[in-house]
Amino acid sequence: MWFDRLSTQSTPAGSPPPQHRSLSPAPRRPIHLGPGAVQRPGFSPRSSSLNVSEKFNSSTTSLNPVRLPNGSHLKQQITPPADFGDPLKVLEEIVGRPLQEIEREHISLQSGHGSERPSELIEDVNFGGLGLLDFLQDRGDDNSLDIRDDTVHTAEEYEMDRDKFEDLHRSILACDDVLKSVEVSLTNFQKDLGAVSAEIETLQARSTALNTKLENRKVVEKLLGPAVEEIAIAPAVVKKIAEGPMDHTWVKALEELEKRSRVINQKLKGPDTVLAVSDLKPLLDDLTNLAIERIRDFFVSQIKSLRSPNINAQIIQQRAFLPYKDLYGFLAKHHEQLAEEIGQAYINTMRWYYSSQFTRYELALEKIPLYTVDKHDALGFDHSGQRSAGSKATQPAHDPLSLGRRIDVLKRGASSALPSHVAEEITTPTYLEVPFHAFNTALIDNASFEYSFLIAFFPNMSFQTLSQYFHSIFSPIFARGTAFTKQLIESTYDCLGMLLCVRLNQHLAFELQRRKCPVADGYINGTNMLLWPRFQVAMDMHVESVRKSTIALSSGGRATLSLTGSSADSKGSTAPHVLTQRFGQFLQSILSLSSNETIASGTGEAHTSDIEPVARSLERLRSEVDSFLTKSAKGLAQGRRERFLGNNYSLILTIIGDTGGGLANAMTEWFEQLREGVGGE
Repeated sequence: MWFDRLSTQSTPAGSPPPQHRSLSPAPRRPIHLGPGAVQRPGFSPRSSSLNVSEKFNSSTTSLNPVRLPNGSHLKQQITPPADFGDPLKVLEEIVGRPLQEIEREHISLQSGHGSERPSELIEDVNFGGLGLLDFLQDRGDDNSLDIRDDTVHTAEEYEMDRDKFEDLHRSILACDDVLKSVEVSLTNFQKDLGAVSAEIETLQARSTALNTKLENRKVVEKLLGPAVEEIAIAPAVVKKIAEGPMDHTWVKALEELEKRSRVINQKLKGPDTVLAVSDLKPLLDDLTNLAIERIRDFFVSQIKSLRSPNINAQIIQQRAFLPYKDLYGFLAKHHEQLAEEIGQAYINTMRWYYSSQFTRYELALEKIPLYTVDKHDALGFDHSGQRSAGSKATQPAHDPLSLGRRIDVLKRGASSALPSHVAEEITTPTYLEVPFHAFNTALIDNASFEYSFLIAFFPNMSFQTLSQYFHSIFSPIFARGTAFTKQLIESTYDCLGMLLCVRLNQHLAFELQRRKCPVADGYINGTNMLLWPRFQVAMDMHVESVRKSTIALSSGGRATLSLTGSSADSKGSTAPHVLTQRFGQFLQSILSLSSNETIASGTGEAHTSDIEPVARSLERLRSEVDSFLTKSAKGLAQGRRERFLGNNYSLILTIIGDTGGGLANAMTEWFEQLREGVGGE
């Protein structure tokens, strides 16, 4: 009976049903759905303990998994709750009567009806909200038979569908197995999540510790950063000094090293000694010594290059020395003796260089042919016999008493000197001021450049030391220049040439002042001391020649001058004397050079008679010429004598009339007074 199945445990799957079962108005349940199997109530997977996201997202501090016992944890979680009612009691509540009473009635009913079974089973019986016994009483006997038949029919259908329910049971068991595997997977996943959570907590702790350390280091760096920066030397700087090429960046690296050296030395001398600075000092000294060694090798190689043939020393000085002048300053600061040796090697090399260069240049200038001006070119000398002089037979005709275009050499000023190869190709005779200008211009150019280089390359040296260096280099060249000038003027009586040399020398002195090169003033003064005495000797020769001519006239003899066609001879001519013509040209040349000198010196129209022997020499020569003209006019009749003197004075005034300068004005005024004294206009 189905009451038996309700009161006992479920029959194992596959066992045959009992033979004494009676009809039942309710549908027959499968055997495996008895009370023993009903212990697993239905549940929603989404509300079960397998909802991982709801469990593990509830905590952000710890994900350590709860260790679960081996076995089916899910079965323990889906066990019916404790307040779940007994199925038999639930059925008694539905029927409304105790099951024992109903069973007794059913037994009596079964004994009365025998083995009758309803013809068909009613699948669904509507009890109308009544209990089973009440429902049977209300239906009566006819209806009970029908219900019995429907119930039997329904039980048979359930018997026929038993295999289906067994399949359903097996499916449920398979689902249990799947759920067990899912449970194991979820358990392992939970364990993995716990491990990940632990690692995350570890990383969080490490991150917090690192953040703390970072903040502490930032604070320390803020305090110690400037101090470390003052004494730290970058590895790139060390590598550049030790291995890099000597270029502009190398100089920058050396400046960085020098800056750090000053800071470290100051800290070592201070009251608070830092251990890091003391440890860094030996390393800094090693790097400094390495830099000194490389600087020494660099300058030695550059000094050797100055001794190469056909080399331009100024190019090497500008490209290889001046851009690296700080290197020599570094060398002088850290190794004074080595710096002095390098400086001495440079001085010796440049002295050899300039000596060899000016020796070759002097030989080239000596090949320039010069006009010979001797005593035969004196103002009062008779030039009728000059053609027989063998020394001048091969020279072109020239007038040593006329300036002409010779003054153009002053207009060139301190321009570039004459190249040696051009000087060697000159074949036309010229005057002594040309080689003098070429040699001394080259000398002053090189001297001023060298002095400027010494000032730039040795910025911390005193003027006395620089002067010693300069004179050590240029003393042989100055001596050679003095000897060359002496050679040019020692045998000549070219007053105009020597006065041109004086003016050129003065221009060079002004150029040295403009270039701020006072160390060559001694050479300029020495050259002046050579030129002025020789100029005075030549002027004395002219004065003496005119005096001799005057003495010859006073003694009644013939003057040394040729008086043909222009003297107070027996014919009584009043035309100007030939001496007057030559004296006027010579005087105009001297005055032009004196005027040009005042302009070049920047003194305007200042009179130079107080500072130069030119004015006194011209006054003596003027007096002698006036005496000669006066003696020459004595042989003329009264009246013609004044006309002769007036014509000579007028010719002189005409020649010097366009000459400017204080000395020219003084001469013009003096000859005008003479002309007015003889009644001339």
